[in-house]
Amino acid sequence: MSVKAKFYEPRCQKAVKALIKNGFDAIYVPTKEEAVKKALELVPPNATVGVGGSVTVRELGIVDELRARGHVIFDHHLGSTAEEKNRIRKAQLTCDVFFASTNALTLDGKLVNIDGTGNRVAAMIFGPGHVVLIVGANKITDGLQQAMLRAKQVAAPMNAIRLGLNTPCASTGYCMDCSSENRICKVTTIIEYKPNLTNFTVIVVGEEIGY
Repeated sequence: MSVKAKFYEPRCQKAVKALIKNGFDAIYVPTKEEAVKKALELVPPNATVGVGGSVTVRELGIVDELRARGHVIFDHHLGSTAEEKNRIRKAQLTCDVFFASTNALTLDGKLVNIDGTGNRVAAMIFGPGHVVLIVGANKITDGLQQAMLRAKQVAAPMNAIRLGLNTPCASTGYCMDCSSENRICKVTTIIEYKPNLTNFTVIVVGEEIGY
């Protein structure tokens, strides 16, 4: 076992125990390959699948696997017009299974996320039949304050760069609490316990994935 694996495993296990205590279905898997296997097992035949703007899910190749299985995929990145992208975003809210990640996961089982539009966090909270989050060990923080800092100082600037946004953080590499129209930090959510009417599974992976 590598040094990183030995470091991450107890942190992942602690976060999973806290998630379960907070009402979520949660599981720890050591590798990305096991994460993919578990994720695919959670998708019933003929289920419609929504995909948030998740680098993690795409890095794992889950979307391609599900498309090959014949599932209808609601992925707004594939929309050719603004109208089509918004139609797909709305379809994600009522899909059978919604896949995403989280910007930060605390050791006491809280999920912290920042969005520019809000469709991703909206789908996490209510609507889809089953929400499945896949979380790399690099996203685990000691507490809520560190999670908020990670979301703003790491995830948001990196996603702004990825999306080609003209924001200060895309140039400086850190949040400047700007007033830019393209600001990616417009909606912040903290999911402390499993929402009442949402089936919710969190797969915590003992490797680094996503931003």
